[in-house]
Amino acid sequence: QVQLVESGGGSVQAGGSLRLSCATSGNIYSRYCMGWFRQAPGKEREGVATIDSGRITNYADSVKGRFTISKDNTKNTLYLQMNSLKPEDTAMYYCAAEGGQGWYRACRILRGADFADWGQGTQVTVSA
Repeated sequence: QVQLVESGGGSVQAGGSLRLSCATSGNIYSRYCMGWFRQAPGKEREGVATIDSGRITNYADSVKGRFTISKDNTKNTLYLQMNSLKPEDTAMYYCAAEGGQGWYRACRILRGADFADWGQGTQVTVSA
């Protein structure tokens, strides 16, 4: 199992930027998928972006061109750079990891149920 701790959330005006970080520890998977999800009050959890052990990325249509997912293996940290933020980006953001046999599918489908390990979340609030 992998432990995940998010940071970097906060409040920002529309058009602004934030960078989320997710520090990882515990088991190191040889092949894996890591991703960012978000959930706004009263809404279902939404997949935002994923990156796999081969650095192949996948994004939800709603964030393409604005968000960038990346990872620094030397620091065991996953990042989400968020630019041109909109009020509809307001949500709790979660980091997730999947290192089992379903890692490939997890990165392509962006479905939370495919991920085994989760962080506690960090709040992002974007004001108009």
